[in-house]
Amino acid sequence: MSRDRFIAGGLFALGLAVVGGYAVSQFASPVMAQAEDGPGPNLVIEVAGSTSGQIVIDMLPDVAPKHVEQITALAREGAYDGVVFHRVIDGFMAQTGDVEFGKAGGDTRRAGMGGSNRPDLPAEFSNISFDRGVVGMARSQNPNSANSQFFIMFAPGTFLDGQYTVVGRVISGMEVVDAIKKGTGGNGEVTDPDQMVKVTVSE
Repeated sequence: MSRDRFIAGGLFALGLAVVGGYAVSQFASPVMAQAEDGPGPNLVIEVAGSTSGQIVIDMLPDVAPKHVEQITALAREGAYDGVVFHRVIDGFMAQTGDVEFGKAGGDTRRAGMGGSNRPDLPAEFSNISFDRGVVGMARSQNPNSANSQFFIMFAPGTFLDGQYTVVGRVISGMEVVDAIKKGTGGNGEVTDPDQMVKVTVSE
């Protein structure tokens, strides 16, 4: 059964009804110290659309081994190539990774409701805070429903801590993240969204 897997949905469940306004008013224009590249693999995302460039994410297999294995396996298969950033909330986060319904050039109206041909994953919550540049897994209200979708934080969101699985940190290309086309309305759906044209894994 398809379920809407998204970070904003979790926020509504937590009682934060005005997601866009809350995120912008609380977290506008934060400064992020450059994260260092750790021992885990890197996810390299080539972005195209209204902006273009490369985002490099240091994956954290020591924190979320099952989630990192799933994301890197999907990337190596080419499953993420052409997937759009279907939900982008200014001052909060950019979400992508729906390999089932989020392919550019197709009907993306159901983007955010799909996953992949792999099973959903049990939560791997940690004590890592959702700072700017942190990458987390999108899910439905079921904590054990993350699959392929992930989101990148524009700004700190400590209210997400312990609620969503952290899988990585942006170590370069945060300016590309900041420039991803934003959605409209409180739910952040994007018209003619930017996409991940190519996603690879670098050890």
